[in-house]
Amino acid sequence: MKIAVVGTGYVGLVTGTCFAESGVIVTCVDNDKEKIRLLKDDSVPIYEPGLESMIRRNVEKKRLSFTSRLKDAVNGSEVIFIAVGTPPGDGGNADLSHVLSVAKEIGSSLTDYIVVVTKSTVPAGTSEKIRKVIQDQLDERKSKVSFDMASNPEFLKEGAAIEDFLKPERIVIGVDNEKTAGIMNRLYMPFVLNNHPILFMDILSAEITKYAANAMLATRISFINEIANLCDILGADINHVRKGIGSDSRIGSKFLYPGSGYGGSCFPKDVKAIIKTAEEHGYELKVIKAVEKANEYQKNVIFNKVAKFFNNKLTRKTIGIWGLSFKPKTDDIRESSSIYLIERLLKEGAVIKAYDPAAITEAGKRLGNRISFTSNPYEALKGADAMVLMTEWSEFHLPDFKKMSDIMKGRVIFDGRNIYDPANIRKMGFIYFGIGRK
Repeated sequence: MKIAVVGTGYVGLVTGTCFAESGVIVTCVDNDKEKIRLLKDDSVPIYEPGLESMIRRNVEKKRLSFTSRLKDAVNGSEVIFIAVGTPPGDGGNADLSHVLSVAKEIGSSLTDYIVVVTKSTVPAGTSEKIRKVIQDQLDERKSKVSFDMASNPEFLKEGAAIEDFLKPERIVIGVDNEKTAGIMNRLYMPFVLNNHPILFMDILSAEITKYAANAMLATRISFINEIANLCDILGADINHVRKGIGSDSRIGSKFLYPGSGYGGSCFPKDVKAIIKTAEEHGYELKVIKAVEKANEYQKNVIFNKVAKFFNNKLTRKTIGIWGLSFKPKTDDIRESSSIYLIERLLKEGAVIKAYDPAAITEAGKRLGNRISFTSNPYEALKGADAMVLMTEWSEFHLPDFKKMSDIMKGRVIFDGRNIYDPANIRKMGFIYFGIGRK
């Protein structure tokens, strides 16, 4: 089976590579010729555990290739995935310009039947817009070539995307005819041998499912953050509360970890987009709007604790930051709470030294020389008045606190992810601040 994947960002590159791993012949397409050149030279533009070696293996076996010519990729393919970016547009709605541009190019390139699959996260109704753009191009060419549409939203967690794709909990596919369902079922069959289901549904429902899933997860995060803030005020411990409610099978423990707010390329954008979609149809999503508002507040919680501790006198205070990416196992800094905190501290005149195992290059593009980046976590703490942990990378969980005490100017730790035990930290002579911890 031969397919094409348009877009070599996070979703497209993982999708194409994992299909190639199952034996499918995959051509990945991107109009960024420099990115294609790098991929052909074995340089992977994103950080994702296991991806680089998998790309190299499938390129060597000639199951995976890269091109900037969509027409070449479409030729002979049974399925083409649209996996380009949908950044926030005006008013928070998804910007579909890249998606529709690809659709136009597909319409001008088709010579045989194909299934066009929307993999990008798009608002409900987008597949019909894509269908119209493609058909308009075919009509303009007076071409009788037919095609079908499908919606196949991704549910990949950055840092665990390979595992998520190869062993999915479920695969959601929106179709409007049996022929398309049969083709998609054949393509995905190797990935459901573990008995997890392919959920076929109508296209609109599939499009909404992606947004609803991310909105639900964001809701859980904002909920537990608000309860943690209440614990801070009352003197309770959110870890006890979290375990108490998470042990209820109706609630469960996943995504009930308080922190400095959600970030990344999905949750902030998708929450805004589903709110906007509802507004365009005359409906207000009151709960989800509150989720977004709560998250905006949460991104300031650690800053407020730091500012209060230093009596709002942050000028020339040196703050060591551990973690720059929005979550562990990725170099993605989009909507990162750490970057947000650093920007606020810089405005107050603080001096920032930061370390991250993977995201320094990406953070450098955003922050430039306004902060100092270090090659290991302890360098970021030399002479620091305080340490702030913002991303819970595994190497941060059991640091050498004795070494930290020796090199830091001030013995204060702000734990933005609640990974340390407050009592143990205080026994070692540190002042400790977490989120919702006594």
